[in-house]
Amino acid sequence: MEEGLSVGEVAAKTGLTAYTLRWYEQVGLLDPIPRDHAGRRRYRLRDVERLDLLTKMRATGMPVREMLRYIELVRAGTHNRRERLELLEQHRTTVLRQISELERDLAVIDRKITRYRGYLDAEQTD
Repeated sequence: MEEGLSVGEVAAKTGLTAYTLRWYEQVGLLDPIPRDHAGRRRYRLRDVERLDLLTKMRATGMPVREMLRYIELVRAGTHNRRERLELLEQHRTTVLRQISELERDLAVIDRKITRYRGYLDAEQTD
């Protein structure tokens, strides 16, 4: 039995494409992925865990350069935990701002929906 997960298995598990997985490795978001005897990538649990975090970072709008900065800090050791914390706190603030903006946008859409439902209800009673 092969150790680790194939590109296809990790793609299915994470929702990322095989291309994205290879690109993340190429740009340095992932450590070099071990290969099997045939040269195929075999992802470890820690790779999948990192991909889970990277996926959340991207989904919340973190730029790749900031993701890379975070990964560089992790690789550098534990002496920079404060800097990692600051990076994540800044991103959290950005995400909260985006959520607030989305809630305001959603309220506008909800008002429009209510208006159009009212129009349709009025047409049906005529």
